[in-house]
Amino acid sequence: MKTVKADILAFGAHADDIEIGMGGTAAKYAAVGKTVVFCDLTKAELSSNGTVTSRAAEARQAAEILGVQERVTLDLPDRGLFLTAEAVSKVAEVIRRYQPTVVFAPYEQDRHPDHGACARLVKEAFFSAGIRKYETSGKEEAHKAKQLYFYMINGFHRPDFCVDIGEVITRKQEGLSAYRSQFELGEGSVDTPLTSGYVETVIARDRMMGKEVGRMFAEGFLTSAPLLLERDLIGD
Repeated sequence: MKTVKADILAFGAHADDIEIGMGGTAAKYAAVGKTVVFCDLTKAELSSNGTVTSRAAEARQAAEILGVQERVTLDLPDRGLFLTAEAVSKVAEVIRRYQPTVVFAPYEQDRHPDHGACARLVKEAFFSAGIRKYETSGKEEAHKAKQLYFYMINGFHRPDFCVDIGEVITRKQEGLSAYRSQFELGEGSVDTPLTSGYVETVIARDRMMGKEVGRMFAEGFLTSAPLLLERDLIGD
């Protein structure tokens, strides 16, 4: 089966990372016909709640809610994300396979070490994927995406730009709600920072980001390189 070409390719260390940081942006662009692909680097096998099987089912449901066309999971180890040649090669292979226009990854400054590690891996792979003589285990040709952007998972950082998600905020909440094992304290689960109003804090951050740009809700992003404005600074 032929792999789709992605307008947006977003990476996360674990299923739910992307939804937290940019679920609204993914839903917004998917709704207007853009092809969005998610790639989780690990199966989150060390998660305090849920199992690999249940989390995979939740991830599929969340992707369907947001309109994500494809979701793939690599076999890199949970809490074992390190900047190795093998790991960079696997991520670069995904970039070459989907030939995205833009790539997203977690912002490196985050309380969870895997999120920062994911950022570093994607940054290296983003560059390596565009080198013609760089070899991966796949047969895909080199591909250089236009931009690499970083989304926030934990914390509040000053963004380089924001995306208005007011029209899809409910869709983002529904996507996050798919992760019942992570955000709900059920029978047999243990209390974690995620089960104590975490989704509410994510939505509150989106509201605060929105206030920064005069919108109801927005998601903030940081850039790896300066952005070029293609139109007059004043606008029409």
